[in-house]
Amino acid sequence: MTNESRLARCAGLVYLVVVVTGFFSLGYVPGQLAAAGNHEAVLTNIVSQQGLFRAGVAAFLVEQVAFLALPLLLFRLLGGVHRHAAVAMVALAFAGVPIAVLGVAHRLDALQLLTDAGSLPVDIAHAMAWLSLKSYGHAIFVASLFWGLWLFPFGWLVVRCGKLPRALGVLLMLGGAGYLVDVFGMLLLEGYARAAFSDVVHLPAAVGEVGTCLWLLVMGVRTAGGQARMIEGGQA
Repeated sequence: MTNESRLARCAGLVYLVVVVTGFFSLGYVPGQLAAAGNHEAVLTNIVSQQGLFRAGVAAFLVEQVAFLALPLLLFRLLGGVHRHAAVAMVALAFAGVPIAVLGVAHRLDALQLLTDAGSLPVDIAHAMAWLSLKSYGHAIFVASLFWGLWLFPFGWLVVRCGKLPRALGVLLMLGGAGYLVDVFGMLLLEGYARAAFSDVVHLPAAVGEVGTCLWLLVMGVRTAGGQARMIEGGQA
């Protein structure tokens, strides 16, 4: 196995950590605690399932640490294709991390208010806890802008490099566009959240990121010889 293949598989492993912890913290845990249209029930679920709530926070922090390492590994792998694009990829990925990490602190504030609010009346503590959860949601919403933006240079590098399937790069860029549509649709279009389109806008990003993760982890990258054979085959 070449050094480049080892680097690719290391990037794939870190990407897998991002994917799994992200799904758990941003998908599974909120789904288990949700109660549509009843925020008091959500707060009650958090108190009764504190272990799951704390595990979600811990998983999110692990995801953000892994998300700091991932673009650096990808920079080493793809930086030779176009340095400026690779620098943009790293910078945009990094930009969302402090927003997300500061945001998750609001979840800890909510848990504190629900379990040990001191002398605060229960109704006031619950109102403040709900506001803390809303503040967390707003931080994740802003961070998601950068979760989309970094996919544009990343996808472009994948398309250009010849080391990974170009289709994955296209999906990554479409996924970046999907994040932008979602962010600005939520901000500017009344009723966007109820539109059927909003349910599938993140699908290209999910397929592109999971596909790239698994390709790096299982297949590594194409060698220079393999790329040359592909070019020769296309010319033939």
